Amino acid sequence: MLVAPGHKSGALSGHKAFALAMVAGTMAIVALVLLSIAYGSTLIPLTDVIASLGQAVGLNEHQVSGPVGKIVVDLRLPRTILAVCVGGGLGITGALLQTVTRNDLADPFLFGLSSGAAAGAVSVITVFGDTFGIWTLPVAAFTGGILAACIVLLLVARVRGQGPERLILAGLAVSFLFTALTNYLVFAGDQRAAHSVLFWTMGGLGLARWDNVWLGALGAGTIAAYGLWNHRRLDAFLAGESAAESLGVPVARMRRATFLVAAFSTAILVSVAGVIGFVGLMIPHLSRPLVGPLHLRLIASCALFGAVLLLASDLLARTLLPPQELPIGIITSSLGALFVVTLVVRNRL
Repeated sequence: MLVAPGHKSGALSGHKAFALAMVAGTMAIVALVLLSIAYGSTLIPLTDVIASLGQAVGLNEHQVSGPVGKIVVDLRLPRTILAVCVGGGLGITGALLQTVTRNDLADPFLFGLSSGAAAGAVSVITVFGDTFGIWTLPVAAFTGGILAACIVLLLVARVRGQGPERLILAGLAVSFLFTALTNYLVFAGDQRAAHSVLFWTMGGLGLARWDNVWLGALGAGTIAAYGLWNHRRLDAFLAGESAAESLGVPVARMRRATFLVAAFSTAILVSVAGVIGFVGLMIPHLSRPLVGPLHLRLIASCALFGAVLLLASDLLARTLLPPQELPIGIITSSLGALFVVTLVVRNRL
């Protein structure tokens, strides 16, 4: 098959842009990981950070003096890894939801997934207490997220037609419902828990430990594996539903499956990091101009840039008002608001 010279040069240009984006994102992650481990309530020199990490993986026999090694390996490294997993997972989730709903504002917030998970966690904090010990909050948040997803799908199944607009409307209704439930629980429950509730509903990585980091990896890995396995079907959505159907893609079933996987991953991520908004909305918009709309590259770039965004946001949250730690949601929501305003001004929404 003959290829037009312009097409070939365009493909090469696309490959180059993708490679440059991946290299830049990787370098940013490495720099932010080191800075995230170094900065906090106690400032640790980068030389000690690198020495502690090298000692942890067996590449450096030099003993780091004092408690620095334990702070780096047992406290800050799990938090950093969780930030990478949650940011990458939310970025991919937003990209897939925007594709199957054909809505540029789609993200886990829009469909009630985050609100349901938050309501589950808040019910534990204010009413039920720690029934399952340290796993009570994650279990409750996960249950709330899955329950919200089931209600959305049940509402969609009860109406004629199952297009993306009905999924969005059902998601908005469920989001408002669970937000109202969360607010009721805050006022009706133990008022002394209000601070914990506030921090949880705005997100944070303070719960990060080595025994729950795997949950973040599971959430991000599930949505990434699903997206990569179905990347050609997702690409077909870009041409429209009729074109996707003609290519053999079961559009309605694919939309439901994507929503369920997104709900599962979001519920897991929220269960360890709380509600962190706007990551899933912003990252796909930032990635597409760099790597294009096709999902094989888009998923990789969303994972990378989502991790960069959350690492940077967590670093800001811990250093803006020392020794206090701001909820990450304050940072991401501020950035998200500015981002949406910018899109509106540029007439892209």
